[in-house]
Amino acid sequence: MIDAVSVDVAAGTVELPLLHDRAHGARAVMILAHGAGAGPAHPFLGGFARVGAAAGVDVVRFPFPYIVAGRRLPGSVTDALASWTAVFRAIADAHPGVPIVAAGKSYGGRMASMAAATGAIDPALLVYLGYPLHPPGRPDRPRADHLPAVAAPQLFVSGTRDPFVEPVADLEAIVSTCTDAELLWVEGARHSFEVSGRRLDAEEIGASTAELIVPRCLRRVSA
Repeated sequence: MIDAVSVDVAAGTVELPLLHDRAHGARAVMILAHGAGAGPAHPFLGGFARVGAAAGVDVVRFPFPYIVAGRRLPGSVTDALASWTAVFRAIADAHPGVPIVAAGKSYGGRMASMAAATGAIDPALLVYLGYPLHPPGRPDRPRADHLPAVAAPQLFVSGTRDPFVEPVADLEAIVSTCTDAELLWVEGARHSFEVSGRRLDAEEIGASTAELIVPRCLRRVSA
């Protein structure tokens, strides 16, 4: 089991420690990246990883270099893409013949999509948990030009009340331009999949989100 991955970034070589949730007889490996405002130990990701492992998916989480450095704001896109590439290659080399799913919450998923669009990573499936199509209230600033260039199948999972995709028709339009992409709406959910009137903590929300998504992922990579 790999405990850490080295990546060369602008500030030098950084060690990215890995968090593993291991499945018995894993049918796939999911690399799960965090959002911009939280590291890999966030309860949402913990709940998601726990359910993923129980369903037969090894889940590997990693921090981007700015988290390792103790900063709150994301570093350069170049550093993030280098991190995705290094972690993906290390995990793929350690699991030959096993489908690799590249997944991420918000920022982490967007960085995975950019790495895939350039061919730096080649997962069996990409999963975006709340793809941040644009900054809230700024649909005039989309972050989607690269998505049609992604060759791998893509699964977009988004809340119908997520301010990062309002109006929702914009995300539907982008997904329709991709070669092999599916959009799964979570009714009433916001950016972190919280739903008004449902009192669940972040770990429970992550777990319930995984229960919805992981079986679908396994069907896609096993087909």
